[in-house]
Amino acid sequence: MTNFAAQISGVAMLALAALPIAALPAAAFAETASVRMSDIDLLTREGMATFKVRAQNAASNYCGDIQSLSARAKCRVAVKSDLNDRVAVIRAARLEQASKPLAVR
Repeated sequence: MTNFAAQISGVAMLALAALPIAALPAAAFAETASVRMSDIDLLTREGMATFKVRAQNAASNYCGDIQSLSARAKCRVAVKSDLNDRVAVIRAARLEQASKPLAVR
């Protein structure tokens, strides 16, 4: 009887673990939004302008399949916000690197 209860318990736990995955929207399994930055200088106005255009395009592509206009707009805002947060970290690292003195012996 104990073995049967353990088997039922195991199946129930697997079913409960699968519920959050089943509740996720299809967009959660889609590709990630990405922006190519290797060819732009994020420390210049021109580079940041290029990044902003690319981030807008990435957000539009990522959220393009969402039918509801308000949901699509929220998705675009969220994607752009995430990309801006990530580029801020990269910019800060590049600024720090650029401000270090060059030492030669």
